[in-house]
Amino acid sequence: MHGFLTQGYFLTSNHNNLFGESTDGGSLGFTEIGVNASWVPRPDVQLAIQGLSRRAGGAAEGEPELDFALLDYAAVETEDRRLGVRVGRVRLPFGLYNDTRDVAFTRPSILLPQSIYNERSRELTVSADGIMLYGEERSTWGNLALELGPVLARVDNENSELALLGRNFPGDLESRWSFIGRLMYSTPREALRLAVTGVREETDYKPRLAFPNDLGPGKDLFEPVIFSAQYNAESWSLTGEYARRPIKDEGFSPDFDIDIVGESYYVQGIYRIDPHWEMVLRYDVFYANVDDRDGSKTEAATCTEAATCIPSHFQFAKDWTVGVRYNITPSWMARAEYHNVYGGTLYLLPQDNPDVLALDKKWDIFALLLSYRF
Repeated sequence: MHGFLTQGYFLTSNHNNLFGESTDGGSLGFTEIGVNASWVPRPDVQLAIQGLSRRAGGAAEGEPELDFALLDYAAVETEDRRLGVRVGRVRLPFGLYNDTRDVAFTRPSILLPQSIYNERSRELTVSADGIMLYGEERSTWGNLALELGPVLARVDNENSELALLGRNFPGDLESRWSFIGRLMYSTPREALRLAVTGVREETDYKPRLAFPNDLGPGKDLFEPVIFSAQYNAESWSLTGEYARRPIKDEGFSPDFDIDIVGESYYVQGIYRIDPHWEMVLRYDVFYANVDDRDGSKTEAATCTEAATCIPSHFQFAKDWTVGVRYNITPSWMARAEYHNVYGGTLYLLPQDNPDVLALDKKWDIFALLLSYRF
């Protein structure tokens, strides 16, 4: 059995709220509590489960949830090779950090790079119900690992609907069978790690009301591809990830349907001063639409009415991050970090910022975090 408890504090500027009302005195509205257990009844079978309670401002209020619960069967396991299957609610192999993103000790910073691991779409990317096939080949030239399988995305929640549709409509979202896969190569001691992740996620929307109060029956297709690279030396690491994010909505309404491509990337350096102290520096960029990088086209098309207005700065975000980590003991860890979001509000959660017209294009984040694990 293992577990963790994390408490964060966020102070933001210019009335741009993050994880609660964070502009006046800051917010303590970020808490993660997790307990997991695993059991190996026989050498080729493992059972694993994790329960999670998470507060994240208006997006999560601490209700306990089943984060993952799976059966792992290793059909082949030798010194050089491993082949198997995981069945149940499985963690999704998404980029470099998604597998353990809720454990603060495994994150490179308080906030993961939002260009790739966006909090607005967390439920869609953390875990899903389905089957995951995996294989690993180990040799003197390095390790090659492949994970892929069909899953049903977790869309029966407000956060997923806001991420996919932008607003909470009266109808219901249902997931079709979707597919995810990640191929990763690493040198024998993992000095170099390279990965590519591909996703095809389909969801259907079924309306309850007739127009104009609801959308028509539509389909959302999300097909991101992520390229990841990391180099690890004794005292420093350099990481970069780049994503292309095609999104296609059709059938909802002529004014709502879209066919766009988003783009996002970050470059990050970590320096380990000694076993206790670590510093991080990162540049992070996210564009919702590569054909409208400054958001001006979206603003012109939507802001004829205040109720439908999407300001230009809600279509991108550019963020410089600097932070420090202190490993107090093997079980306790503290962090502090500062973000200068010198353009854009795409990272912000709608639940904490219901009036997007009141948001400021340029803003700052100061964050503290304390985490315990056992």
